[in-house]
Amino acid sequence: MPREDTPLWQDSEPLECVMVVPEAPGVKTFVFRPPSGATFLFRAGQFITLELPMPGGPDHRTYTISSSPTSNVYLSVTVKAQPDGRGGSQWMMDNLKPGMRIKAFGPAGVFHLPRQPDNKYLFISAGSGVTPMMSMATFLFERGEEPDISFVSCAKKPSELIFRKRLEYMASRVQGLKLHFVVDQDEPYEVWTGYRGRFNQLMLGLTTPDYLERDVYCCGPEGFMQSVRDMLHALGYDMSRYHQESFGAPVERVEDIPVPDDVVPQEKAPAELTFSGSGVTASCTETDTVLAVAKRSGLNIPSGCNFGVCGTCKVKKTAGEVHMVHNGGISDEDIAEGYILACCSHPLGKVEVAI
Repeated sequence: MPREDTPLWQDSEPLECVMVVPEAPGVKTFVFRPPSGATFLFRAGQFITLELPMPGGPDHRTYTISSSPTSNVYLSVTVKAQPDGRGGSQWMMDNLKPGMRIKAFGPAGVFHLPRQPDNKYLFISAGSGVTPMMSMATFLFERGEEPDISFVSCAKKPSELIFRKRLEYMASRVQGLKLHFVVDQDEPYEVWTGYRGRFNQLMLGLTTPDYLERDVYCCGPEGFMQSVRDMLHALGYDMSRYHQESFGAPVERVEDIPVPDDVVPQEKAPAELTFSGSGVTASCTETDTVLAVAKRSGLNIPSGCNFGVCGTCKVKKTAGEVHMVHNGGISDEDIAEGYILACCSHPLGKVEVAI
């Protein structure tokens, strides 16, 4: 907390860019400081709105603060260039240099750590969604007490793991920060010994066996956060302890937090499976799996792991909808063509399968 005789930054004062740091391909951290020497007051995980002097007129963009509240003499945001090469983020990458001053508003946002962050935490991020987690992890690291954090950071390739070296440094200084990196693919001619593939229930259990005891903070693309929520629902996690931020407009008030419209199979909801190749129709509930109903009906679907990993039980769904939480045993292309894994697919209403 700043001293009483130290002025707090007000958004009537522009911020001066004092440093630009490359973090990963197409990613830079911009460090700002108030010219007056005022200090910042914010919560780890909050965002700030920057007024960017774009050629077509001022453009207001919100960015999560990636620095820690303990370092209140400066503030940083970490920005990823957009694929189309346009927009405010690209303007910052191309034009924002040390010495430039821009107007800013905030900080604000409800996605942040509690005032007394003494709990056990699980941070799950993908891509530039790591920025609020970096602020939170740094704050917990710097507050002078041993943290208890399991930090899962996902990216397409190892070179795109933002803040990797900084996180590794912090983890080397305390015992309570455990890092787990997950990538979709290796780098050519580079050794990668971490996790590969899409983050799933198996990786969750391996990285954080006590996940049911932790508060979960998640940030990344909506599809990634949806898959995390699906796996937590399926594993019986208390979702009142789940918190998420998105790449969309951050939420400023608790009452404005959107409630995800997640599909959660219900034990008492009736469903019906028709196995068209065998002429068998069976009644069941949404919590039954296609594989279990097939076995009860005397039908044989080859299976192996029963956990959505091996892909042995892949079958073609010809009608209806299922809720499937798999662990890498089926490709997106197969799903688009109507295939499902019977061991982890739950029928929603009437479903027809070609066996």
